[in-house]
Amino acid sequence: MTTLDDVDRAILEQLRLDARVSMTAIAEAVHISRAGAHARIKRLTDAGIVTGYTVRTDPVLLGHHASAYVTLAIEQATWQEVSARLRAIPEIEHMALVGGDFDVILLVRANDARDLRRIVLEDIQSIPSIRSTRTTLIFEDFALI
Repeated sequence: MTTLDDVDRAILEQLRLDARVSMTAIAEAVHISRAGAHARIKRLTDAGIVTGYTVRTDPVLLGHHASAYVTLAIEQATWQEVSARLRAIPEIEHMALVGGDFDVILLVRANDARDLRRIVLEDIQSIPSIRSTRTTLIFEDFALI
């Protein structure tokens, strides 16, 4: 297990703010050499702490005019099967197995209300191990990082 120090955390924060930031800019921001920054990022990547780099997009500008959180109650022993089926639905942007009143929460991005209806009622609810769903519409959402 890799132990993180304050410099590692500062590097991760720089990458969270802008994954395209240059190695030189990271080194300057955290007050280490460029080679030191490179070595630390390689160590964080090799340890599995950094798992990739992403781009944040505006769902509405991409044509996704309907978004919702969909919660699922599933048969407990079927999580692997359910997660595999859900991963095959391209409109599901995020999926988490959780504890509480429901078992799974999904972030679904759809073209419009009709498309969202199809995804929930036909694609998701057709999975046999799903006992129930609850859909909460998103009126507006923001990335905080």
